[in-house]
Amino acid sequence: MSFLDKIGLKKLKDGLNKTKENLVGKVNRLVNARGVIDDDFLVELEEILLASDIGFETSEKLIEKIKERTLTDKYVDQDELNKLINDELKRVFYDTTSEFKTFDFKSEIKPFVIMVVGVNGVGKTTSIGKLAYNFKNAGKSVLIGSADTFRAAANDQLDIWAKRAGVEIIQSNSSSDPASIAFDTIKSGLSKNTDVIIIDTAGRLHNKTHLMEELKKIKRVMQKVIPDAPHEIFIVIDSTTGQNGLNQAKEFSNALNGLTGIILTKLDGTAKGGIVLKINKEMKLPVRFIGVGEQIDDLQVFESEKFVEAMFGK
Repeated sequence: MSFLDKIGLKKLKDGLNKTKENLVGKVNRLVNARGVIDDDFLVELEEILLASDIGFETSEKLIEKIKERTLTDKYVDQDELNKLINDELKRVFYDTTSEFKTFDFKSEIKPFVIMVVGVNGVGKTTSIGKLAYNFKNAGKSVLIGSADTFRAAANDQLDIWAKRAGVEIIQSNSSSDPASIAFDTIKSGLSKNTDVIIIDTAGRLHNKTHLMEELKKIKRVMQKVIPDAPHEIFIVIDSTTGQNGLNQAKEFSNALNGLTGIILTKLDGTAKGGIVLKINKEMKLPVRFIGVGEQIDDLQVFESEKFVEAMFGK
C-alpha cells in the first residue's frame, strides 16, 4: 500500500469511527455479554443492525444467515462466535458495488458529462468541488457548469470551490436559464476537448414539481449537443438523514428516469454508516463516492474492501 493510500485509509477509519462503535463495538459487547445465540441474542442483534441504518430487509437476511452458520459451523467460545458474526457482516459490505475504482477512470467518451442533483444542505456544492479537484489531480481536464440559478449564493460558492480545485467554471447570472448554462458548458467542453464536465443543478425541495421539470429540461438540452449525455447522474445524499435520503433518491430517480450513483456525504458525522448497505440493497443503486471530512481531498471513491478494512480492522 502506497503512502497516499495509507493516508486515505486513515481518513476513512477516522470518518467511520462513530459507525464502527455503533455497529462493530456493540456487536462485540453483545457477544461478550451473552456468549450464546438464542432468541434474546438475535432480537438484540437485530436492534443493533437497525440502529446502524442497515435496513430491515438486509438485517433479516443477516439474522437468517447467522442462524444457518451456527447450525453448520459449531463455535466453541466467544471468540469464534464473534468471528462468525463479523464474517457475515463483512460479507454483506463486500457485496456493495461501484464501477468507479479510481478518479483516473478510463473512458472512450470525451467529454464525459456528469450531472449532479440533490436538495439544498446535503453538501452538493462542496462535493462538486471535491470531485473536480480529484479528477484534476488524476490528470483530467475539468469544466464545471453552474446551472443552479435559483439560489443566489450558489454561483459564488461554486466559484470558490472551482478556484480551490484549479478548474474552469461557466457561471450564470441571475437572469440565466439553467438549461442554457448547461448547454453552453457542454458546447465549451466539446470545443476544448475537455475530459470531464460536471453540471451543478438547483437543490430546492425534491417534491417541488417545477424543479423536477427544470431538471428534465436540463437533461434534454444537454442531449442536443451530446445525444447520450449525461453519462452519469449522481445524487448527493447526507448520510445523517437516513430514510429521508432514500426518499429523495427515489423522487429524483423518477424525475430523471434513473440515477447512476450516489455521493454519500458527512459519514464522519453519523453513527449510521450502514446506510451504504441500505441504499445498495434497497435501491440497487451503487454508492460511488463517500465524504469523510471537510477538506477538499476528503471525498473518496467508495471501495467495499477498504470500507470493510476501516470498519472491522484493528
